Amino acid sequence: MSSTNAFPRRGFLTASAGVAGAIGLSPLLAACGNNGGKGGASTKAAIQAVLPTYKPLSGAVTPDIPSVAGANGAMTNPGFLAYPTNLVKTVTGAVGSGGKYTGVAPSWNPVPPAGNSFYTAVNKALGANFVSQPANGNTYNTVIPPLIAANKLPDWLAVPGWLNSQFNTGGLVGTRLADLTTYLGGDAILEYPNLAALPSGAWQCGIWNNRLYGIPTNADSLGFAGALYYRKDLLDAKGITPNVKTADDFMALGQEINNPKGGVWAFDDLLVYLYQVFKVPLGGWYLENGKIKNAGEHPAMLECLAWANKIAKAGLVHPDAIAGVNTTNPSRFMAGKVFIEGGGASGMSGSDAKSGTAGKAGYQRAVFPVFSFDGSTPTIALGGSSGYLSYLNKNLSPAQIKECLRIANFFAAPFGSSEYNLLNYGVEGIHYTMGADGPVRTTEGSNTAADSIYGFFSTPQTAVYNAGYPDVTKAYETWCADAAKYAYKPMFWNLNITVPDQYSKIAGASELWDATQAVAHGKQPMSYYQDAYSTWKSGGGDALGTWYQQNVIDKGLS
Repeated sequence: MSSTNAFPRRGFLTASAGVAGAIGLSPLLAACGNNGGKGGASTKAAIQAVLPTYKPLSGAVTPDIPSVAGANGAMTNPGFLAYPTNLVKTVTGAVGSGGKYTGVAPSWNPVPPAGNSFYTAVNKALGANFVSQPANGNTYNTVIPPLIAANKLPDWLAVPGWLNSQFNTGGLVGTRLADLTTYLGGDAILEYPNLAALPSGAWQCGIWNNRLYGIPTNADSLGFAGALYYRKDLLDAKGITPNVKTADDFMALGQEINNPKGGVWAFDDLLVYLYQVFKVPLGGWYLENGKIKNAGEHPAMLECLAWANKIAKAGLVHPDAIAGVNTTNPSRFMAGKVFIEGGGASGMSGSDAKSGTAGKAGYQRAVFPVFSFDGSTPTIALGGSSGYLSYLNKNLSPAQIKECLRIANFFAAPFGSSEYNLLNYGVEGIHYTMGADGPVRTTEGSNTAADSIYGFFSTPQTAVYNAGYPDVTKAYETWCADAAKYAYKPMFWNLNITVPDQYSKIAGASELWDATQAVAHGKQPMSYYQDAYSTWKSGGGDALGTWYQQNVIDKGLS
């Protein structure tokens, strides 16, 4: 889960939150970097050998809420209660050397006209001609494969993690995509201070077959996939202060607040967000006595499904959620049709608070502290440290690659820097004016300085800032600091595994997911899932597990 990241250009975050969150939470999928190809994974020793050196940036703006360490390497992201007024400069000297590069990335926003004043201002600062070519994010999965097939990849390509399989990223690295190990591995990255300040886990997401290829974006050293939220304003009106420590407590709360006759239900569809409560292993697989097993057969999975089935049959879940109807503008939660929902990156945010209060005065979203089904010490899985990576074309010369990396270093300038403001808002007085809560777009800026033009090629580490809603930032950071205490790294965390082509479909487990949903929604008995799982196992699931055992576990790669 992530709050409004101080990459406040949130188009891609809101558009992809459901997809990315579901992928991050699903225990039925293998690894986030999983895709078809020859088959293989990086070794632990090789990862450490090529991993860029981490060095915090000196001279950056001091956050109002500093990062705090949690368990197993978890680290909260810095928080800002007010927009920095004294912008720092983090890049000195020449960036580009006059080169021209095209970059293709997904976009869920209107595409600004080519050659506009915003592009011109950025290219002037870069000393290069970076031509961004945004593609429709909703059809991005169909836009890139033809370019791959025709060997017409751009100089710089953005790849969302969940599309690795469709793009066959594991097969493209080294053949179509440039090896960046010698440029960025170890202390070599120190030539690019903003890139060196990115969390090491994010760089690990760009390692394939023992070499570094990907440049992380939206790097996150916490990266929880999701959380459980409740309408605090509605519960306050009922005089209810939730104190949920077990699944029984959660059920009791749901029964207390459920009111179908009044058109309000306790829960939205919570299944994937219940995995954490019931301690279902995330990442798809787990080890038991040195042997790999699929999370779909873990006892916790059956307990979780049984509980979801129970609340559905008890009438505690909104009927549209049971029917698989997804609503937006407003959501069932925001419209007050459900009291409790699960959510991901776009959960506690200033935009959520703004939209919510526009619909109902006093709207307030709150998040349940992490808890376990039986009251034991809770756990929460760390999500991938970077859900998006960008790659450079292998046909670029060494000089061109270095120029692109200097540009990437500029793109990675942190929140509170002058470079960050330029990339996200343009030129002050032309594209924005500075208001009490940060930049306010002018008409020119609204037409040209579009969301996420540069944010898929390289970005700074996530920072938390909610313009005009400092209390939201405080509440989110407080939750993160508490949740980080219980963090664990799921199996295959930040590890790219190239699964042989014959296992690509079985790794997706789409039919099994359909059966899981049917049981969770109370439409089918538990035996329906168990039969589907047996079919999945005999249809290739067991063979896939054997492949993981022999090619990943037994080789000590995980």
